[in-house]
Amino acid sequence: MSRLFLVIGALAAGIAVAAGAFGAHGLESRVTPDRLETFKTGVAYQMYHALALLAVAWASAQFSAPAVSYAGYCFIAGMVIFSGSLYILVLTDTSWLGAITPIGGVAFIAGWLLLAWGIWSSP
Repeated sequence: MSRLFLVIGALAAGIAVAAGAFGAHGLESRVTPDRLETFKTGVAYQMYHALALLAVAWASAQFSAPAVSYAGYCFIAGMVIFSGSLYILVLTDTSWLGAITPIGGVAFIAGWLLLAWGIWSSP
């Protein structure tokens, strides 16, 4: 399990760097400053949670609680839903996608709570 989270975390971090560069150099003249900030928010949260997946990989090797693995899946879901919806919103100017973004935020929160619980409750 820890290998899966390491690989996905590393790939997600690399994608976040590429998305950040694309936002800085490819979108700056094509979208409004507000939309660019929205894109940057997606990039930042993707990077934070890509790094969090690396922490989950470490924690899953140290602690045997299933909640640690569930935390990793929540972080992955959060990146796809939160960051993904923000990217699509900016790139397609489809504002209704903002309505599903909070679901990704809830997944992030659940992931952090599960990680804390998994570490705390592990024998």
